[in-house]
Amino acid sequence: MAGAAVLAGAGIAAQTSMAATVWPAQKTYTGRAFDTCTAPSSAAMKAWKTDGYYGGAAVYVGGKNRGCAQPNLTASWVKSVNTLGWKLIPLYVGAQPPCQTGSSPEKITAATATSLGATDAADAVAKASALGMKAGSPIYLDMEAYDITNKSCNDAVLAYVRSFSKTLRAKTYRAGYYGFSSSSAKAIATATNKTDLPGNLWYALWDKKDTTTTDWPWGATQFTDHSRGHQYQVNSKETRGGYTITVDRDTWDAPVALVG
Repeated sequence: MAGAAVLAGAGIAAQTSMAATVWPAQKTYTGRAFDTCTAPSSAAMKAWKTDGYYGGAAVYVGGKNRGCAQPNLTASWVKSVNTLGWKLIPLYVGAQPPCQTGSSPEKITAATATSLGATDAADAVAKASALGMKAGSPIYLDMEAYDITNKSCNDAVLAYVRSFSKTLRAKTYRAGYYGFSSSSAKAIATATNKTDLPGNLWYALWDKKDTTTTDWPWGATQFTDHSRGHQYQVNSKETRGGYTITVDRDTWDAPVALVG
């Protein structure tokens, strides 16, 4: 089991590494989901759930590069929306690539990649746990676009991601990753060395196709067994139950948070 666990894309086995640890059963959601920068109010979540179009919602649990304030995102909010039937997808905006354009409060360097990955993962677990997302939950590391042909930059990112994922698993949280099919997600899917890479891949490919299979950009045997999410449309302004929210649309077939 421990040997199989390092193979990103091997399905559920890839999400659990410590052989001596008894892992909680994975909670999988298959269906439509949305992500939006600020977690909506409880009233909006209730109205949107009654509408019935979406069943899952991604929430930004932490990270120094998280872009929005989260006045609604509390443990009581998580408990209440979970009771409504929402399946929650924890997202953590960790350190960003050294070659990425623009400024970020936290960036990876070759020298700090491994230590920073471990520190950020520990923080991600602490933040998710404080919200009531229990061990066995996934945490999806948000890595924005960068030039993956820049070898030194890509090597630093992969070192950071491996450390982040390994630390999550040591704390009995499943490792997930959000990135772009043309860059950051591609780096994970096409890496020759799969050791300690995330077992769940959420790929941004804005083709407006509600699927995790027909437009999957890589090998058909990769990230199988309920390990894929697809962000297929962004900035969709939608009104449901009287509440208007601008969201990104996702197709989901992957683990979601265990709440309790």
